[in-house]
Amino acid sequence: MAGATVLAVGLALLVSSLLVAVTGGSPAGAVEALYQGSLAGPSAWSSTLLYAAPLLLVAVGTCVCVRAGVFNLGQEGQVLVGALAGAWIALRLALPGPSLLVVALLAAALAGGAWAGLSALMHRVRGVNIVVSTLLMTFLAQQLLAYAVNTPWLLQETRRGEATVSPQSNKLPENGLLGSFGEYPGLQVNGGLLIALVAAVVIAVLLARSRWGFRLSMLGLNPRAARHAGVRVAALSGTALAVSGAFAGLAGAVLLASPVGTNRLQPGISGNIGWDGLLVALVARNRPLMAIPVALLFGVLRSGGGFLASTGVPHFLVDVVKSLLVLAFVVPPVLIEALRRRRESRGAAAAEAEVEASEAKEAVAS
Repeated sequence: MAGATVLAVGLALLVSSLLVAVTGGSPAGAVEALYQGSLAGPSAWSSTLLYAAPLLLVAVGTCVCVRAGVFNLGQEGQVLVGALAGAWIALRLALPGPSLLVVALLAAALAGGAWAGLSALMHRVRGVNIVVSTLLMTFLAQQLLAYAVNTPWLLQETRRGEATVSPQSNKLPENGLLGSFGEYPGLQVNGGLLIALVAAVVIAVLLARSRWGFRLSMLGLNPRAARHAGVRVAALSGTALAVSGAFAGLAGAVLLASPVGTNRLQPGISGNIGWDGLLVALVARNRPLMAIPVALLFGVLRSGGGFLASTGVPHFLVDVVKSLLVLAFVVPPVLIEALRRRRESRGAAAAEAEVEASEAKEAVAS
């Protein structure tokens, strides 16, 4: 399986190089631009780590719900709702010191969890498909955030004289921002990355060693058996979905409070972090610890992607490369498993035919 994956990744990179050449760019120049923007020095590494943090948070939450057999496609909307809640708390409450940041992060996680929990509630009460409802709730979250930053009494920035008011919030206060370890131009490790790493380790241990993790696995493998074993299927699946939403909401607050942005709530603040975090979990095969290097890889693509314009390569090709890499990591195991099952079914059919032939011979002989 490892050999097939390596071959598929090589093929994906080859196709990516061909696409760069077709669009008039230089494959070698594109690789150099990605490297310069993401890994060439301390400042580039700092940018990569900033992007990796929210990606990892979304991926960790996705690992939880997939383990329970629940498929959440609304991480993008949950990121937006988390950022909205975090901005509201940070701008409305006058709390001293780091307590404001802590409360804002908790509020973002609770908001993201509640937003995902609405889909669990709709499934429980009306039988609405969770995949469909979580996906559609994303568009509702986008409109809700746009309304908030365009309404003066909600979160639109304060008008100063006759200046034009933009659809964004005021900047978060200093005690509502995440700090960093290290100083520019050296390597800076943002606090959001530490939160994401701790979350990945804790969730990995809980999934592997706790009763809760065992019940999630049982639910994901066979809901009927889990129900007979005493697992409250509806409650546990709803909790898994809410936990996934909570991590996505926390990722939204990290985006808002990190130096990666303007520290203002804006309609495009998520920047497809929710979708990319879902892809990180998919490539990591829903293993929280494996999601750490994968999130770093996607952080490299995000951080270095901004440098591609200097080589004449369209920025959207970064999304194409990410899609090809996802296919390279996901498709080979699926194909190998399908071939294995096909061989097993053929072997079972051949064995059954041999038994029937043997029984027929014995019947004729008697």
